Amino acid sequence: MDPLSDVFHLLKVESVLSARFEAHGAWSLRFSAYQHMKFGGVLAGAFWLWFEDGAPPLRLNQGDFYLLTQGQAYCTGSDPSLAPADGRTVLAANRCEDGIVRYGQGGERVSAAGGRFVFDSHASGLLLKSLPPLIHIPAASETAPTLRATLDLLRLETETSRPGASVAAASLANLVLVQVLRAHLASGAHAPGWLGALADPRIGKALGLMHADVARHWKVDELAAAVAMSRTAFSERFRTRVGMTPIDYLTHWRMAKAKAALEAGQSIATVAESIGYGSEAAFHSAFKRIVGQSPGRYRRQPSAGPADKSPRRDK
Repeated sequence: MDPLSDVFHLLKVESVLSARFEAHGAWSLRFSAYQHMKFGGVLAGAFWLWFEDGAPPLRLNQGDFYLLTQGQAYCTGSDPSLAPADGRTVLAANRCEDGIVRYGQGGERVSAAGGRFVFDSHASGLLLKSLPPLIHIPAASETAPTLRATLDLLRLETETSRPGASVAAASLANLVLVQVLRAHLASGAHAPGWLGALADPRIGKALGLMHADVARHWKVDELAAAVAMSRTAFSERFRTRVGMTPIDYLTHWRMAKAKAALEAGQSIATVAESIGYGSEAAFHSAFKRIVGQSPGRYRRQPSAGPADKSPRRDK
């Protein structure tokens, strides 16, 4: 399993709720803070998106995609100078029987499909910390064709109510997330961090090796040789790209997998062996150092997923 797929498998997307939004004329909406990620694709027309930090608003045109990753409040609208109404209230009050939210009258028409991702895993930080607050994929970008095809499917699945619509929408939303992250990696506009490191041919290969065999007792010399670099050059490059040493990364990833396995009810001995620890004592020591408590205590406590798992239909 490649590193991105490996992380997605561990993240366990808890909730993916897609919605169709259509607005006419002048409008402006504010959406309060949320957990994890939101995405949107412009089906028709254009509108603005902005944060409340004074940064210039972003104009989103037909065919564009965006991904919001840091959970801060944001606004959308036809005109950033308009006083925004509460977005959740507007969506709830204007949802029609077919599930589409229709808002406003007259003027230009805007149509968008969007949703929210909530990850049921502590490993979410590995992904979220690697992303900027806003990822914008313009319709004209080189990586957009696949997303445009996905956008057509989103339009089809959200314009009418059909059997299996919720399953199809959830699957499409997951596909959108993967495609947006791929496009973000291909753009080269990523900051230092685990995700951006995947775009580095050599560091990405090293990450792939560790994820493919997490139980192996990897040594820095082995990884450096596998990617045709000296030990010193590899170590410096890895730390610059990922933000920690190769062995520290491997240990943190092992603990992320261990937490998921313990929450799933696996025994401490089984978990320790599966991630490369020859004894429970060695695993206990590493787990307590990284997590802050023993594996036994962690296993006994209630599973600590996202604080808010209530389903919401946010734009």
